[in-house]
Amino acid sequence: MKRTALFCALMLSGGVALAHNCPNEMKAIDAALPAAKLTPAQLAEVKKLRAEGEASHKAGKHAESMAALGKAKGLLGIK
Repeated sequence: MKRTALFCALMLSGGVALAHNCPNEMKAIDAALPAAKLTPAQLAEVKKLRAEGEASHKAGKHAESMAALGKAKGLLGIK
């Protein structure tokens, strides 16, 4: 019984950790945008992915949010 409760607690904490990291990822993207040397098409793609990430975060879809934000960060060349 204790193992089951521990397992459930650990599974839930993973989603909470992702939920709290989405805003940090968005802040990193926002901070990198002004100095970014991207083509207009790349800049538009980064902004689109950032908006998708925020919308997914607000909808509680944190894995989707992190995926979109990760792609945006990749285009910006940041970790």
